[in-house]
Amino acid sequence: MTEPVKIDIWSDVACPWCFIGKRKFEEGARRSGVPVEVEYHSFELSPDTPVDFEGSTTEYLAERKGLPAGQVAAMLQQVTEIAAAVDLHYDFDRVVHTNTVLAHELLHAAKAQGRQLETAEALFRGYFEQGRHVGRVDELVSIAGEAGLDTVAVRTALETHEFLGAVHADQAQAVAYGIRGVPFFVIDGRYGVSGAQDPDVFAGALTQVAAERESVR
Repeated sequence: MTEPVKIDIWSDVACPWCFIGKRKFEEGARRSGVPVEVEYHSFELSPDTPVDFEGSTTEYLAERKGLPAGQVAAMLQQVTEIAAAVDLHYDFDRVVHTNTVLAHELLHAAKAQGRQLETAEALFRGYFEQGRHVGRVDELVSIAGEAGLDTVAVRTALETHEFLGAVHADQAQAVAYGIRGVPFFVIDGRYGVSGAQDPDVFAGALTQVAAERESVR
């Protein structure tokens, strides 16, 4: 099989399970041996989040979910441990909560420059491991440069909201698919996998698609 299987991933930069799911999918693809072509799509978990939220991760989630701070802290510790199991180093004490729409615009700008995957990785690392403010143009331009993008073009795109329509189109497609949470993986335009599943789940889905393609050749 030489033609890659298209993988469309709906995710949000501020979604801890999306980064974990990214790693598990990558491992599943490696195990399957099936070539893939990945594209990221926009999904905002909390579109009403302010650009500059004043408060900690614990405070943010306790306020949003109406949970005691102690319970939220325990949840974050559990997620941190799950992330560590796939070699990710979450630091929720440093996370800067912000509105992620500009980060989604950056991912579309990166797609236009052929470096979306590198940019998605840099955004996730910046948000969960490095405490970077992914709601500000200057920080996003810096992240874009580290991902190998033309920073002049990126700054122009972000300041003019060149790709905001593309973000909205992704969100509309998510509604059409009935996607209510992320990460959500659409494999070969036919199969949906929801959540940060075990790598073997992804490997099995990819192997099935590859076998179906071979059977009709």
